[in-house]
Amino acid sequence: KDVESKFWASYKKVSNEYDDDFLERANDDMAIILTFAGLFSAVNSTFIVKMQPNPADTTNILMLQLIKIVAEGPNAANDIGSLSSSTGYSSSIVWMQTLAYACLAFSVLAAFGAVMGKQW
Repeated sequence: KDVESKFWASYKKVSNEYDDDFLERANDDMAIILTFAGLFSAVNSTFIVKMQPNPADTTNILMLQLIKIVAEGPNAANDIGSLSSSTGYSSSIVWMQTLAYACLAFSVLAAFGAVMGKQW
């Protein structure tokens, strides 16, 4: 019985050292993933914001229409064809925005997984 207890004591010591080392490496890896996912999300969000159409263009066109109505009266021709519409985007812009949003979603998912891993 003494040999058996020495074996289990030795096993517990070795397994605890291995587990502690594994958990320390996994915790460090999760911290690195969390840092890079946060940085990537910030940079990706910046690109997404820059790809959006400028709302000032639509505002300026609407202001010109209002000025025209005030100057020429309510029967002035209202040509709103120059307003930008949501269907006026080229397919390459739609694909780029789709990929940017997909990358942002996966980055947030990776950060969520890292937080869950660190708290587990």
